[in-house]
Amino acid sequence: MISSEQQLIFKILIAAGLTFRTLGGLKTIEDPTLTDDEYRVSLGRDYLFFEITEPEELAYTYKANPAGFTPPWNNTYNGIQLVSTEPACACGLIHNSDQIEGKIALVERGDCSFVSKVIRAQEAGAVAVVVTDQDFDNDELFISMVDDTTEREVSIPAAFVLGKNGHIIKATLARLSLPAAVINIPVNISRIAPYKINQPPWLVW
Repeated sequence: MISSEQQLIFKILIAAGLTFRTLGGLKTIEDPTLTDDEYRVSLGRDYLFFEITEPEELAYTYKANPAGFTPPWNNTYNGIQLVSTEPACACGLIHNSDQIEGKIALVERGDCSFVSKVIRAQEAGAVAVVVTDQDFDNDELFISMVDDTTEREVSIPAAFVLGKNGHIIKATLARLSLPAAVINIPVNISRIAPYKINQPPWLVW
């Protein structure tokens, strides 16, 4: 026999459940009530996206977090090369500046500030910088690239990608003996249906 107190509790739980569903609840891409616009919002309005077109093994759309101390990504670079710096951290003199000039530098996090990395790439002639985490297993934490308060002037844009993405990009290029990946950055996904966004299969946004 259910007591009056238990009945009251059940009524409260049912009412709360209905209210939660009415307000939308926690929706996912699998939830049929999640609209295309809602899914795009869930990706984050402040992120930018780029796509790799070559090599084919890396041909997916990637998510990146723009730096807070650099100019915005006002220019679109189509068919531009993404080249790893030597040294990978870009904290000292970049030895492959001839390969970096006019291209986008791929740099690893660590050993010096984000500002120092971008300035080094800027001095090497890069038009922009993509920084990847040193943590190869990082597949969800986007680091906020902030100013180091040294008041140095940065004139090229930069963005941060997940360590897992960066590691797979660099490892694939090395395995294929390729000096660079070909990318389009930034890309506008606002008019692309969610099911058509070609996300890397090794992670979920």
